[in-house]
Amino acid sequence: MLFLLPPSETKLDGGSGASGLDLPSWAFPELAAVRGDVISRLLTMSADAEGSMRALKIGPRLASEVERNRALATSPSMRALERYTGVLYDPIRAGELDEASWRWASRHVLIHSALFGPLRATDLIPAYRLSHDSRLPGASLRSTWSGPVAESLASVDAFVVDLRSEGYVGLGPVVGARSTYLRVVADDGGRRRALNHFNKKSKGLLIAALLRDQPELRGLDDLVAWGADRGVRLEPGRETQLVSESLLSTSA
Repeated sequence: MLFLLPPSETKLDGGSGASGLDLPSWAFPELAAVRGDVISRLLTMSADAEGSMRALKIGPRLASEVERNRALATSPSMRALERYTGVLYDPIRAGELDEASWRWASRHVLIHSALFGPLRATDLIPAYRLSHDSRLPGASLRSTWSGPVAESLASVDAFVVDLRSEGYVGLGPVVGARSTYLRVVADDGGRRRALNHFNKKSKGLLIAALLRDQPELRGLDDLVAWGADRGVRLEPGRETQLVSESLLSTSA
């Protein structure tokens, strides 16, 4: 089973190694040419600081993000699950994971970057700034990524649980019967409502729990059964509902 996460706007600095752009070593090496094209276009855009800030939808306070992008080819690298921070990633506490958890993450966790496409949790990447709705010279990110990523995801021999936001789904939908889209909901007296504030946190807590347990999951029934054992309510279907309150209560 693969869990497909969105990235985060915020990222840690630092890392080790001279370069994080070892494209053939990353998940889905068939995407290397597309990755190279998007990276090249970002580097071209980064020569114009003001234009880059407009395209990235950031203000002068975040001008250092343009410098991050300019330095992509020589920046130190870090495992992707460690690189991303924020509401979804903070509960995972990647810096505290043991080696068994990292092995499980490498096999089962993907992160969909707007710059690099889908990555393994352990793929080594530099810090950067690019979102699904950023504007690069030439074609849109959606038209660049959607077809190739969808084709790559369709080729995996595993059930895919899609935890991405709709914007990232647009960069490469998961097509096929062996997948489900995970939506976080609240149970409001028998009525279900989608969540905003706790949506990302609940997804992060779910991944954190999976990394602790490292279960063997072949399909959606296995995931639902694992959740039931932990008191986490997962209601399966083509679109699976994760009832937020159950997961938040088990994390206390």
